[in-house]
Amino acid sequence: MATGVRATSFGEVPYEGRIAQFELINASACGYSMMLTRWGETVTAQNAWQEYPRPQLVRDTWANLNGLWDYAITARSAAHPARWDGQILVPFCVESELSGVAQRVEPAQRLWYQRRFSLQSTELRTLLHFGAVDYHAAVWINDAYVGSHSGGFDAFTLDITEFAVDGANNVRIAVDDPTSSGDQPRGKQHLQPAGIWYTPVTGIWQTVWLEQVPRDNHIAELRITPDLVDESVAVEVLLARSTRDPTLAVRLTARLGDRIVAEITGRPDRHIRIPIPAPQRWSPEQPTLYDLDVALVRIANPLPAQNERRATVSLVREVPLRGATEAACYRTAGPVTAVLDCVRSYFGMRSIAVGPHPQSQQPTLLLNGEPVFHLATLDQGWWPDGLHTPPADEAMVYEIEFLKAAGFNAVRKHIKVEPARYYAHCDRLGLMVWQDMPSGFLPGQFVAPNDEGEGLRASVSTEAYELELQRMINRLRGHPSIVVWVLHNEGWGQFDSARLAARIQAIDATRPVDAVSGWLDMGVGDLIDRHDYEPEPSAPDADGKRARVLGEYGGIGWPVEGHLFNPKMRNWGYQTFHSQAELMAAYERTTAAILRAHREHGVCAAIYTQTADVEGEVNGLITYDRSVEKLARDWLARVHGELPTK
Repeated sequence: MATGVRATSFGEVPYEGRIAQFELINASACGYSMMLTRWGETVTAQNAWQEYPRPQLVRDTWANLNGLWDYAITARSAAHPARWDGQILVPFCVESELSGVAQRVEPAQRLWYQRRFSLQSTELRTLLHFGAVDYHAAVWINDAYVGSHSGGFDAFTLDITEFAVDGANNVRIAVDDPTSSGDQPRGKQHLQPAGIWYTPVTGIWQTVWLEQVPRDNHIAELRITPDLVDESVAVEVLLARSTRDPTLAVRLTARLGDRIVAEITGRPDRHIRIPIPAPQRWSPEQPTLYDLDVALVRIANPLPAQNERRATVSLVREVPLRGATEAACYRTAGPVTAVLDCVRSYFGMRSIAVGPHPQSQQPTLLLNGEPVFHLATLDQGWWPDGLHTPPADEAMVYEIEFLKAAGFNAVRKHIKVEPARYYAHCDRLGLMVWQDMPSGFLPGQFVAPNDEGEGLRASVSTEAYELELQRMINRLRGHPSIVVWVLHNEGWGQFDSARLAARIQAIDATRPVDAVSGWLDMGVGDLIDRHDYEPEPSAPDADGKRARVLGEYGGIGWPVEGHLFNPKMRNWGYQTFHSQAELMAAYERTTAAILRAHREHGVCAAIYTQTADVEGEVNGLITYDRSVEKLARDWLARVHGELPTK
């Protein structure tokens, strides 16, 4: 097992006072009101996001770099800051209250970060991980340029081994973010937030951390795909550097609780199939997860001697690589002589598809081969104190548990990608996730619902979008909770729906694709998705091939005094009432319409807008500060009890 830096290897950064001292900050600089959640009130520089950030590839040894960093905002043309403006609490974005800054960064400006860290040793390889930085980040270690990354929602890693030294080190980061002045994927961020558009997010907004791994090679990625029909799980263990060394192998151990289900040895960078006899299926009612331990090990060469003399011996006499013959040699390999690297992961045995309903024969969503009605909320993932960043891990758990207790079995993560721990909690608690690709567009790229065709994009814009789309799928595909990929939302920069839907299916054939959620349907993907905010929503028209869903409905607003982001702004819902009694009556009415849409038209999913209020939107089931559940969870569960389960 590799050893290296630990969280305790860093000296404590001085922290003057608590983050709650926001009366010293001019929050109006960002154009919004000061509002803290109960979790945000307890955030300090010492406790901000201390959890391990990557639940599906866990190492025991790591170092968290969250906490106070130096920051500066300069002109974009500046080569470096002339001075530092103060300190910012990472991982909260600079516009958020929890950052301690709450200041807007314009497209013509650049945001800089700096902090010091210590390494006990540089004998191992040192990796610097970023959960997410919005949008373009350039990184220096000890004044040497290391690399850069563009993309506001995906994790990235830089190998800083050649740049780091024993003892004290310095990391500096420069961030550019065009927000709504560019067409890069940005979700709901806007330079002029109003209505359905929210405060911008710039810079680091997820955990930054260090990890030390073996210098020669290490486990870089796991790809895990369950197969219920075959009663097995396919695992691909990808190394940081491909190798032909036959003595390098991976040992995989699958467990259910304390019981070892299977143990198998194979080569890295190969398809390895682990048998899972009589698998316990993952579902919202029973979210069973199997643990998976993966070790990179050294063994005696299990291949015949002919393979060692590839240059002089006929290929006919050799064991062919990357197939069943080679796999059989490794399954019977001898004992492990050394463990070089090891990680922990998990998986769920489940399938999701569109197929005929057993009674009506209409296309419907099938979970583990059985029809399951998806009752979900639209979830923006915004917080008044952290914006894109939840104030704490517990805050995410609170929302998931609320939805489960209220009778929802799914959530649509709306044009935002969450920290990996969010999906791990959905895996563990049993909440299905429809994952949107974050949209981004300029006004000229908007597509109206009555247009006859989609927009066109320049090649550079198309390439950037597709790269971030593929990154999102690759990084999240191992989560059993994710059951649908949503490509485009309404006409927000909609383009190339047919080609991109096929691309998603080529990357991940195990999940349905919702090519266009709402508006201009192009007849592709696995779902027909209608948005209907009428008091009694109706079903989309059928085509006999795709499952019918209501991708958005409801939007029933109730502005609760004392819990408004800004009482002076327009606080609105698609329907707006001013008492809980009116809200309850409207909710019962729209839920009854959903039931009719299912019974009469075969609608198999309905997504209510929305989980929580967001800035001026007051159509959440919970207030923006997460202090008031406008509709009690037990009352919601009783109302939802009338809805179908299949």
